[in-house]
Amino acid sequence: MIATAPLRDTLRQMIAVLQDERQALAGLDVDTIMGCAVDKRALCGWLDPVDPDTVDEECRGLLDAARRLNETNRQVRNLVAANVAARLDALTGSPALYRAAPQLAVMARHR
Repeated sequence: MIATAPLRDTLRQMIAVLQDERQALAGLDVDTIMGCAVDKRALCGWLDPVDPDTVDEECRGLLDAARRLNETNRQVRNLVAANVAARLDALTGSPALYRAAPQLAVMARHR
């Protein structure tokens, strides 16, 4: 059985980083967003060897909270990215380069 105190502490740190990331996303603070990404990766390294069968109820609650925060942050990142893409499209007067042109999509279906 693993010691739950270090796991609990790591999960609390992860939640704190995810909360910081959410604030950074809200403020579009790129430096803090990148710092949070580095911190999350390091914390994931600490969590990698943990056997899910050895996690107690308190840690399961912390894991669930971290999972929900991470999902919320992912959705915010996607909204920010979509907003940036829309603004870039509006400025250039054309859709993103990675989208297939309508003529090419029609031609591909008729082959």
